[in-house]
Amino acid sequence: MITDKNFAGRNGFFWFTGVVEDRHDPQYLGRVRVRCIGLHTNDKMELPTADLPWSQVVLPTTAAGISGLGQSPSFLVEGSWVFGYFRDGENMQEPVVLGSIPGRPFELSNTDKGFYDPNGVYPKYKDEVDTNRLAVNLKEDGPETNPHLSLTLRRSTRITGVATADFDSTTAANGSSMAASDGDTFDQVEIPYAAVYPYNRVFESESGHIMEYDDTNGHERIHQRHMSGTSYEISPDGTQTEIIKGDHYTFTKGKRQALIEGNCDVSIDGRHKLYLNKSGTLNNHYDIQIGPNANINIQVDKGNINVVTVDGNINVNSGGDYNVKVAGNYTTAIGGNKVETVSGTKTSTTTGAVVHKGSTIDLNP
Repeated sequence: MITDKNFAGRNGFFWFTGVVEDRHDPQYLGRVRVRCIGLHTNDKMELPTADLPWSQVVLPTTAAGISGLGQSPSFLVEGSWVFGYFRDGENMQEPVVLGSIPGRPFELSNTDKGFYDPNGVYPKYKDEVDTNRLAVNLKEDGPETNPHLSLTLRRSTRITGVATADFDSTTAANGSSMAASDGDTFDQVEIPYAAVYPYNRVFESESGHIMEYDDTNGHERIHQRHMSGTSYEISPDGTQTEIIKGDHYTFTKGKRQALIEGNCDVSIDGRHKLYLNKSGTLNNHYDIQIGPNANINIQVDKGNINVVTVDGNINVNSGGDYNVKVAGNYTTAIGGNKVETVSGTKTSTTTGAVVHKGSTIDLNP
């Protein structure tokens, strides 16, 4: 029979509630310094924060327990209310935090006293519950009361009126009309946020990174957002919206394939370059196939269209007519021979002079 009770589990359960005043653990174990109610004074001259013992923090099984696995450190910040026990019993020098206690702060931090955030940062709000505003979504007869700043920003910066390509109707060389392909605009989808407490699970970091997993009936969403505004959101109907506030890099080592069953519009305000087969591999072709009853339209509002082969031919096969209309001069420079084969008649109409030069000119060979 065990008679020694001088170890955790047999020496009584001495518990505490208190406030975190320091989380900068020099050993990087996620420990925090806690000022305990009824045990420690609020006089920081008598008991400075630096003299409070370090408290171990119990982590859930999904958090780091060994070798950096899971999530670490804990998300306790200065000003957090916590509950725990002393594993050294009545000596009360080895506190262990079992959990945090959210509440409704009725005052902001007082840095001159204990039991407050000594940095004066937390709590951020007075007379407001600690539950994230995105999870609460408090409403009074319509619009949200105290909406989250990120939600306000998202709504005010929603992108609308993005123009697509606009191909003007024009007349071809044979007098036929090239049908216009009218441009239009598109908008970022409406912000689908319509959370109802308690179905929206929200994570927010100190700098403002946010993750939402919203199970509100009929408004189910997934939203992840960087503090800069770069984000992605999946709407209730499965629509995904990505906002990238900076540059976007994608590096794919293997194959990439995409299927778009609807329309695709791309509007680029800067340049666009495409470099294919940079390794010079044989038969890495660039193929464009257009199905029946559709055209390829290329319009340059002001500038040139340049086509160059450094080492290769340019081949054009027209299944129908080949019409060329030139508003200015038409110049052809041929380094070799020129061969024309016309199966039908050939008509040439020139309003000015016609000059033919050659070593010999045979009209009827």
